[in-house]
Amino acid sequence: PLKILYFDCAMSAAGDMLMAALLELHPAKEDFLARLNAALAGKAVVSASPDVRRGICGTHVSVVIDGEEEGDAHGGRHRHTGVKELLSLIDGIPADEKARADARAVYSLIADAESRVHGAPMENIHFHELGSLDALADVVGVCMLINELAPGLIAASPVHVGCGTVNCAHGVLPVPAPATELLLRGVPIYGGETEGELCTPTGAALLKHFCARFGAIPAMRVTAAGYGTGRKDF
Repeated sequence: PLKILYFDCAMSAAGDMLMAALLELHPAKEDFLARLNAALAGKAVVSASPDVRRGICGTHVSVVIDGEEEGDAHGGRHRHTGVKELLSLIDGIPADEKARADARAVYSLIADAESRVHGAPMENIHFHELGSLDALADVVGVCMLINELAPGLIAASPVHVGCGTVNCAHGVLPVPAPATELLLRGVPIYGGETEGELCTPTGAALLKHFCARFGAIPAMRVTAAGYGTGRKDF
């Protein structure tokens, strides 16, 4: 039978939320985290802990860099990183080549969107929000998990992007942020009344790369479900 992986994006998607949800589906969570941290070689340390939101038990993933936990997607506290440097970091990760190829493709999507938004050549883009090592850990983790879960079809619901504005390195921007909006072109999105940035560029790029279709849950027999929680509460 076809194994289907379906993302319900009712509260949208960020890299850490996607990784946490996928980790709940993995049969050997601790072993996976140990291998992911070995692959990241101390550049970032990923941990997972149970998290209860609105009475529902899920998993929250934390990424620590130099003893400091990952900030909001637009915090930009960690050093800025160029596209070439990021891609060479990915090339050096001891993971399956398919997972590395997926991670490179996701970062290329993000770099292309950022370069188009800022009107700068891709090689000049230094990810103000996304190039930091915490986002790298999220992308590599998601790519490794999907590679190991090996679904035959990946689909997602329409993406809830939120509304209002978001503060980032460039100032106050509308939601969805310009790079996120570019990444989600062709994908069904909606705003609603929840204020704030629900879909980050990292989350948008991961969904765009992996999902073959967007819409209602396809006919399937559910064998497992995972809940990934983020850092915000609504």
